[in-house]
Amino acid sequence: MIPRYQTILFVVLLAVSATMGVFLWQMRYRSYQRLLNSQDSAPTQAPQVAPAQQVTLYVASDADNALLAQPLSLPLPNSPGPRARAILGRLLDLYTVPNSPHPVPGGAAAIAQVFLLPVDDATTASTSTAASKDSRPQLAVVNLTRAFAAAHPSGLETETLTVLSICATLHANLPGVTQVRFLVDGAPRATLAGHADLARTYLAGDAAPTEGLHP
Repeated sequence: MIPRYQTILFVVLLAVSATMGVFLWQMRYRSYQRLLNSQDSAPTQAPQVAPAQQVTLYVASDADNALLAQPLSLPLPNSPGPRARAILGRLLDLYTVPNSPHPVPGGAAAIAQVFLLPVDDATTASTSTAASKDSRPQLAVVNLTRAFAAAHPSGLETETLTVLSICATLHANLPGVTQVRFLVDGAPRATLAGHADLARTYLAGDAAPTEGLHP
C-alpha cells in the first residue's frame, strides 16, 4: 500500500507539471502572435526593376576581323557609371557563350568599374563652349580585372577587337564619351595580353563604325 504522504506528493507534482505546461504554451503562443504582428506591420514594397532600354553593342567578330552592331533591350540603371558598366558587362557576356564570334573568358565580372570624367583640355573646350554641362565631352575610364587580362587570348587582332568593341559600345550608348582609357585592377598597364596598347587614350568616335569596323 502506497503511503499517504507519497500520494499527496505525487498529486502536487502532477499539478505543478500541468501548470508549467499551460504557462509555457501561453508564452509560446504570445511569442508567435508578436512575430505575426511585426510581420504585418512591416512595409511591403515590390522590388524595383529598372525599365528595359534599347542599346547597341558593337560585337567583335574574329572571322571578319570586324565589329558588328547588335541591338538589344536591357534593364539599365540611371546613373551613368553603373549604366556604362552594365552595358559593357552584357557585351563581354556575349564573348563567353558557346560559339561566340569572339571567344574571351571573364564576362561581366571582367568590368570592375567604369568612371566618367569631364574632358577639359583646350581642344574640346573650344568646341563645347555653348554646350551644357551635361553634354560636355567625357573620358571613360574602364577598370578591368587582372583575371580578365591574364585569361584574354594573346594576339594583336583579338586584343584590338576587344578594346575597340568596348570603345565603340561606350560611344554608341553614351555619345558624350569621346575618349576611353583602360586600367587593370586600378593601375595602368602597358598592354592587354601582350599586344593591344592600354597605355594610350582611345578616341571613342573613331571606333564606332556605321556597319562594321576593320582594325
